[in-house]
Amino acid sequence: MKQTQLLKGILEGCVLSILKDETTYGYELVQKLIQFGFADLSAGTVYPLLQKLEKQHMISGELRASPDGPNRKYYSLTEEGIDRLEEFNDQWEKLSDIVNVILKRG
Repeated sequence: MKQTQLLKGILEGCVLSILKDETTYGYELVQKLIQFGFADLSAGTVYPLLQKLEKQHMISGELRASPDGPNRKYYSLTEEGIDRLEEFNDQWEKLSDIVNVILKRG
């Protein structure tokens, strides 16, 4: 099974969690996710997710000057995003407990 099939809902929670700790821009966020182990992740997966989360008011974006060229859009978590992250954490804990019980039986 390809990892991408499992990634869809999980990636959102991971992005929110990273943005809870620090404000960052898209490319840097992609690099952080890769460092955490999402080796096959592409910017083409993350940028649409950032746009969706911004439209849903889970994150807010702010253009800032970059020392390396054009302005960068930095993202940070909103109050709604904090609530969504807490909900994700609760759901993830319950789901992972169930899956672990099933996988470890016998």
